[in-house]
Amino acid sequence: VANHALSAAQAAQVAQLPGLVDATTAKGDVTIYQFYDLNCPYCRQASADVAKLIAADPALRLVFVPYPVLSVQSIEASRVELAVRELDPKRFFEFHRKVYEGRGVIDGARAISVTDAMGLDRAKILEIANKPGITDIMKTHARVGGELRLMATPAYVIQGVAIVGHPGFESLRKVVASV
Repeated sequence: VANHALSAAQAAQVAQLPGLVDATTAKGDVTIYQFYDLNCPYCRQASADVAKLIAADPALRLVFVPYPVLSVQSIEASRVELAVRELDPKRFFEFHRKVYEGRGVIDGARAISVTDAMGLDRAKILEIANKPGITDIMKTHARVGGELRLMATPAYVIQGVAIVGHPGFESLRKVVASV
């Protein structure tokens, strides 16, 4: 797993990105920013590990940064998840976990089927997903991710360090503990 230091300005830029999703209620002393693509198989594995990490450390703050860079289907699904973020941010983590439960490609239709199963308002989700602001958020995430050399997903930013790739639960837990 590659990692590299970020400048204070770069780390601050991550914290100020639009469309971030705080997946926890913690105001802890350690914040993990996770850049991910819904169609990345390593992100799927990381999702389970990150959920375990949050359960093990209630003071840990996890912030999701949707980073749909792998395919058009990723962009479609990310539009839906960013709509969930806007419509009902408290249910975002639930959506995030449920969308990974199935197998295969996660596209807009699959993401919508998850929101339907969650009982979210389909018309509102589609309306929000198609707003120009959602496109702007995704473009900003792609631009900043590229500037930070986050060339693979998942990627993490923790206390001014970028970790590119998923190091696994135990290694990630050790990184958090060391910070």
